[in-house]
Amino acid sequence: MSKRKRFSNMLLVLVFSVSGYLTAAAQSAQMSTYCNPLNLDYTYMIYNAHNDISYRSGADPAVVQFRGEYYMFVTRSLGYWHSTDLNNWTFIHPEKWYFQGSNAPAAHNYKDSVLYVTGDPSGSMSILYTDNPKKGDWKATPAILNDLQDPALFIDDDEKAYMYWGSSNVFPIRAVTLDRSKNFRPSQKKWELFNLDGKKHGWERFGENHSDTVLGGYMEGAWMTKHNNKYYLQYAAPGTEFNVYGDGAYISDSPLGPFNYMANNPFCYKPGGFMNGAGHGSTVIGPGDAYWHFGSMAVSVNVNWERRISMYPTFFDKEGLMYSNTSFGDYPHFAPAVAGKNGAFAGWMLLSYNKPVKATSSVREFTAKNIVDESVKTFWLAEKNDASQVVEIDLLAAAKVHAIQVNYHDHKSGLYGKLPGLYHQYFIEGSVDGKSWMTLVDRKNSFKDVPNDYVELGIPQTVRYIRYSNIHLPTPNLAIAGIRVFGVGQGKAPAVVKQFKVARKPDRRDALLSWDKQTGVQGYNILWGIAPDKLYNSWMVYDAGSLDLKSLATDQVYYFSIEAFNENGISPKATVIKAE
Repeated sequence: MSKRKRFSNMLLVLVFSVSGYLTAAAQSAQMSTYCNPLNLDYTYMIYNAHNDISYRSGADPAVVQFRGEYYMFVTRSLGYWHSTDLNNWTFIHPEKWYFQGSNAPAAHNYKDSVLYVTGDPSGSMSILYTDNPKKGDWKATPAILNDLQDPALFIDDDEKAYMYWGSSNVFPIRAVTLDRSKNFRPSQKKWELFNLDGKKHGWERFGENHSDTVLGGYMEGAWMTKHNNKYYLQYAAPGTEFNVYGDGAYISDSPLGPFNYMANNPFCYKPGGFMNGAGHGSTVIGPGDAYWHFGSMAVSVNVNWERRISMYPTFFDKEGLMYSNTSFGDYPHFAPAVAGKNGAFAGWMLLSYNKPVKATSSVREFTAKNIVDESVKTFWLAEKNDASQVVEIDLLAAAKVHAIQVNYHDHKSGLYGKLPGLYHQYFIEGSVDGKSWMTLVDRKNSFKDVPNDYVELGIPQTVRYIRYSNIHLPTPNLAIAGIRVFGVGQGKAPAVVKQFKVARKPDRRDALLSWDKQTGVQGYNILWGIAPDKLYNSWMVYDAGSLDLKSLATDQVYYFSIEAFNENGISPKATVIKAE
């Protein structure tokens, strides 16, 4: 080896070592982005323990602001989370709480003086209250409200209180008034506000891709938001385990109606991508007075109710329509506290999709290729859970890596409840040539529980190879559903999609979309809405040339466009098509 070559190699190692040190140090800084699903220390569920089914879950988030900070109440979590910025969350073990955890909880901030919560799994419940949620010294009002599932508490500016509820494939969303002077005593009268109408609203039909023509969809998860003196009563459909689970809204001038169906429903909808679903959520005003909508995403591998939490920037347009931006909804987006960004897509593409991958070991069909297939429902299972297990991904070309997300999977974990002392330790390295390696993510000495760990690199690094090395997991088995590498490739972004066509079917709830597939393209992002400038809904598909869309309303005209994407970027949008 020549002296010049030896010096060049030594210099390369030195540069990698210094960069790795800086990158690891920078990871302690505040991240400017987030990535769905949110990286919470999700609780292991207890209500399937009698069947020896162990899994983490988080669903039905009720997020409220209280005294300038935020609290998130989640089904069966045996506590709740606190944040100052909607991005970094810390679990609170309250002094008093539901023994089995709350179910589809409701929460409401009353003038920053009292925080109200309710959601007893039995359906019969008091309203709890405290002025110190960090301590969690909850007290119960003497009155008991009966036959409530998925409650939603709302106190209007005029001091009048309302309870909304409903979780059924038969009954509508209903409401009662509450007398606050008499311990929230409910009115004798019940208002039936609205029900699902799957014959008109395609997105309310049951099943994966709204394909079930026999069973009726479930209406559930009410939540009330007041904006510009309009009342937006939100609801979820058609079922939490499906990719098409989303949230819609009805609008009224009064808390008790009459309510009118919002034309752009569902307003929060994420049927494609790595993890699907955006339903049964809550809407909260976050930093900078911007709105955010939290929802439930489906894992649904161990059981249908295995879920995670998502967060999307949410807006009201000049016509008063409420909508969430779920486009590229499980890619990195700017965090709520980043001023002026409004949760915009960071522009970091997925570098790891279907790239060559190898692992130290694997069990049966649970091979390493499942790590890069963009499906949370498949996973890699190692033969052992020890420090000898390594996964290596070849990105096939050098690219600038900005962030990495590691999504662990529970395979026969045998854990139940909110357990202390759970933590993940691992590290991820990058390399240009597969020989000299630098540290990109350093969790060697971490004692954090990070089941959906998302790490934004303090200093982006240009590498071709990614290597994950296991150290410690809290579970008996090492199983990973996805190692997702985000950044920007050095090649060309796709061209405009050609031959984009939309054919609305005789059943006007359905439309067949087709286009010419391009080479060098990972997938396509379909956009649609009720006007050319209101393409609020999106559906991401990989390796496809068509989409059978079944989410439309029979009496609504729609407009469609499409964009192609790969690891280098996104194409310009195709010309908008009107489909009557």
